[in-house]
Amino acid sequence: MNSVFTKIRDKHALWYKGIVFTACVLICTYLLPKHSILTKYNATAGDVWLNDDVVTSLDFPVKKTSKELSSEKTEKADRSSYFKKTEVNTVELLSKTELSANDKLTAKIYLDNLYQTGVYFSVGSSSADSMINLVMDNEVNLVSKNSLYNRERASLFLNKYLKDDRVIDEILNCMVPNVMYDPILSNEVNNDAAQPGFIYKSKIEKGTVLIRKNELVTEEKNNVLISYTNELALQERSKPVLTIVLGQFMTCFLVLGIIMLFLAFFRKAIFSQNTDVTFIFMIIVLFIMISSVTYKYNPKYIYAVPFCLVPILIRVFFDSRTSLFTFLNIVLICAFFTSDKFEFVFVQLIAGIGNIFSVADIGKRSKLFVSSFLTFFFYVSAYAAFHLVNNTPLALGDEQNYLPFLISSLCVLFAFPLIYVFEKIFGFVSDFTLLELCDLNSPLLRQLSQKIPGTFQHSLQVANLAEEACYKIGGNALLVRTGAMYHDIGKMENPRFFTENQVGEVSPHEDLSPEESAKIIIAHVIKGVEKAKEFKLPETVIDFIRTHHGTTTTRYFLYNYKKEHAGEVINEDLFRYPGPIPFSKETAILMMADGVEASSRSLKKYDAVTIDELVDKIINYQISENQFINADITFRDINQIKKIFKKRLMNIYHVRIEYPR
Repeated sequence: MNSVFTKIRDKHALWYKGIVFTACVLICTYLLPKHSILTKYNATAGDVWLNDDVVTSLDFPVKKTSKELSSEKTEKADRSSYFKKTEVNTVELLSKTELSANDKLTAKIYLDNLYQTGVYFSVGSSSADSMINLVMDNEVNLVSKNSLYNRERASLFLNKYLKDDRVIDEILNCMVPNVMYDPILSNEVNNDAAQPGFIYKSKIEKGTVLIRKNELVTEEKNNVLISYTNELALQERSKPVLTIVLGQFMTCFLVLGIIMLFLAFFRKAIFSQNTDVTFIFMIIVLFIMISSVTYKYNPKYIYAVPFCLVPILIRVFFDSRTSLFTFLNIVLICAFFTSDKFEFVFVQLIAGIGNIFSVADIGKRSKLFVSSFLTFFFYVSAYAAFHLVNNTPLALGDEQNYLPFLISSLCVLFAFPLIYVFEKIFGFVSDFTLLELCDLNSPLLRQLSQKIPGTFQHSLQVANLAEEACYKIGGNALLVRTGAMYHDIGKMENPRFFTENQVGEVSPHEDLSPEESAKIIIAHVIKGVEKAKEFKLPETVIDFIRTHHGTTTTRYFLYNYKKEHAGEVINEDLFRYPGPIPFSKETAILMMADGVEASSRSLKKYDAVTIDELVDKIINYQISENQFINADITFRDINQIKKIFKKRLMNIYHVRIEYPR
């Protein structure tokens, strides 16, 4: 059991990366849509269909439009006025008249004929239709109002067969309607009419061309496309989700695994830092989350997601290749939120690569404005190129298509506050911060220049040497310059004990033993780290203070100690700097530049030979002390650095080449 815990403890960094990787894979799999994106079949009536011909891959019914359903519902409601036919006692009606018995008998015969057909007066009905629903003997018949009798039609009928006007008038006066509006039955039917009826109006068979490229989208065709899209979505939902989730998990595992392998094999410095790996994978998950929210809100605005922020954020803290690789993998995953995946990848790829070029040297804030403009330019250019190639130029005339590109490009301007936030969260150092630290008016550098101008001038010369060398062999020149400006701030504690700050030929070391002098000299590294932390300098800059002497010795005082204690066993650790030794190309360059510049001040003669010997002697001594074994620097780099130092020192001390006479 102890051995298991020991192995876990020894490999805790790998375990942490494994947990981060697994968590990101699961989160990304959860965020991806679980069905195909079918928005490409959505259109607006009046637009031109810019995509390819749409041919159905299945049989599907066409739904009625909301307008058609509403009209049908209104029509049904209008025709839902129901009437009932009642029996009428004609004898009772005629008993109230003053007709004779024979006339009453005649009137009854004609009045019964009228009621048998139906007498209808337009009272109590809201219907203005010519047809009505007539309920007789529990049966509903659709009859015309013109087939029923009202006073006018009854008068014409009676006048046709009766000659006695007095009898006709009495019949008309006592006649009442027997076809009456039934409000209870009508309300019940109207409530049923409010419910949706049959919502489909036609069926389209598989293989039918729904709309052709560059054809005008009418309301009818738009309704057909919507029905087809809904049917496809229904088919997608019927598919087993488990297989889709498995495929998405495999996709995320492969894409994110490629990023992890890239860091492990080609960016070992980043892979070795858990903070760096966490930041990169956090950026990936963050943008996939933003894409997921945008997709749920409106899939058309997926292009408004500021994917071009990724190259900037990664490039500021790392390098261009890492930013490009991360950006490409984010685009590959987010393509699942779009219907036309190739168009999305193509447009984002062009815009992202162009954005990386625009921030290759992001040393000024104004570069962000240039980057924002170029991002929009690359977006529009890639979008135009894609649609021209696909012979859909009409898409270029729709101004709404460019709005997401504009939003995404403007979001690039938010890179600066985001850089500041990520610096504080993850302890990173961007070029913006380094430029601020290099400002000679910054509090600590101003204090250094006023309190110990000799060390300040030494730091300036070291910064110039180191920066020139870093430009030549490759590396972060701004970082090494910043480290050089602060590497000797610990000398502010006891400035008189350092040669560059001594006035005259009197040295305070003459009154001290070699051990005491060495202790004071070595202490400037520790004091420098304390001073840097007091002023909250980034750890990246503090590393230059720790490593600029590595684990070398104060040779002058060690030599004097050996002379005074000849034949004794010497503890050289009393004269050795605490280290650590340089662990990067930049810290190694600073150690060389510091040693060479400091030693050059002690030269009695400045010519090409002495400078050449001095540079070789100092750097070769550092190599012999194994000071560069942890730094990513080659002998070829070191030889180039030597040449640069020699040339720069000869320019500083105005050394002229002696010509043969």
